[in-house]
Amino acid sequence: MADQSLRGYLNKLEHAGELIRISKEVDPLSNMSAIGWKTYDKLKKSTLFDSIKGHGGWQACSQIVTDRRKWSIGLDLPESDMVFTLRDRVKNPLPTVDVDSASAPVKQVIELGDQANLHTLPAMVTSEKDPGPFIASGMVVVKDPDTGIRNLSVHRQQIMGPRKTGFVMVPRHARRIYEKYCARGEAMPVAIVIGAHPSIFFGAAFTSTFGLDELTVAGAVLNDPIRMVKCETVDLEVPAEAEIVLEGEILPNHEEPEGPFGEITGTYAEIGKSQIFNLKAITRRADPIFYAIHCGAPLNDTLGVTGLCMESVIADHLRHVEGGVDLLDLRCVGEAGNMMFIVKLRPKITGQAKTILMAALSSSYLHPKLAIAVDEDIDTSDLRQIMWSLTTRVHAQRDVVMIPDTRVFALDNVSPIDPGQDSFHRVGTKWLIDATMPALSQAEERQKFELALPLHLHDINLDDFLP
Repeated sequence: MADQSLRGYLNKLEHAGELIRISKEVDPLSNMSAIGWKTYDKLKKSTLFDSIKGHGGWQACSQIVTDRRKWSIGLDLPESDMVFTLRDRVKNPLPTVDVDSASAPVKQVIELGDQANLHTLPAMVTSEKDPGPFIASGMVVVKDPDTGIRNLSVHRQQIMGPRKTGFVMVPRHARRIYEKYCARGEAMPVAIVIGAHPSIFFGAAFTSTFGLDELTVAGAVLNDPIRMVKCETVDLEVPAEAEIVLEGEILPNHEEPEGPFGEITGTYAEIGKSQIFNLKAITRRADPIFYAIHCGAPLNDTLGVTGLCMESVIADHLRHVEGGVDLLDLRCVGEAGNMMFIVKLRPKITGQAKTILMAALSSSYLHPKLAIAVDEDIDTSDLRQIMWSLTTRVHAQRDVVMIPDTRVFALDNVSPIDPGQDSFHRVGTKWLIDATMPALSQAEERQKFELALPLHLHDINLDDFLP
């Protein structure tokens, strides 16, 4: 059996030199967010906080799945094969398995009713204009009241009291299930999982057809069925090796003011209204690790997990275009708030790159509004090479195409909201840039666009020459 815990994953990061422990006391309301963000920004390392002001016995982790290197450690997959391996794995979901409470670490401490208090969690104030602490890493389990099929998704929660949070739902699967409960005049039972193996977080961020249990996708990603345990106060199951679970319900047909919040695009989600979560119970480990996930300014974990999901989903989407193309890599650019997507391919005929780009902008994810095609000699993780391609291989009049009046991402603040709708219905312009050389069929024309690499570059091992 695979280790399905957050702490097991953190141990792997630490042994690989990808994690730094902070032993000095930090404050989740004032500096924990900045320390975690800066540690990754300057050192590309994850953070584990061992001493948290006002929260004795707790730890918190930050910036743990921000890049492919960390994902490869967690999933035991080579970075170069990750996207296409995940694309294939999610095609074969693995049913979950149930375990009893006695063997579930998340049941080591059970707090019911008034014992349960959200202020015991070291939730942090992340961005400077946030009105208070948010739980942004909560993976929410709900069940369709008609079919009994589970849904797993991520929702931000502004803490509004000891047993009350906001609960923002975009118009996707969880919202669709919630509306079924509202039609019945019933509260929606929910279980919110904080801290589990990254494969489960991948499942929560994964968008597919309605009616797919994303916990079975998580099992496929990990290549091991997710072990589940029954909740105490709601008829739901949660990952048995999780750190913390919040049990409760979402009030029907009820909204309250919420926000602002530094969101995934690196801009603020405006003050608006959200549904409301009422807490019934907390179950957790005796020595819990809170997942203090970052949203807001890039780069952060929210971009890392959403980007990897988008890459795997769009990779599958693109393999059907034109009956199959020579697709080499895909990269969702976190530095651009995941609204920029890079496709690396080997175009065989003129026009093929543009066809692929149109498809990349029309998947189950609305996030990308700019898609760029590059050649096989370009490293998609290196923005220097991407920018070089844009200036040396792009004739703007021919290679830049804009598509106006299209649906765009709800957090793309520069795009206007459709009149009479809310912020989840934005209409903007998508654009694509073909930064590839002339097609392979035009070999002589291609030569003037080739990257001028140093002589025998690939034969040199720099370690042989460094002191």
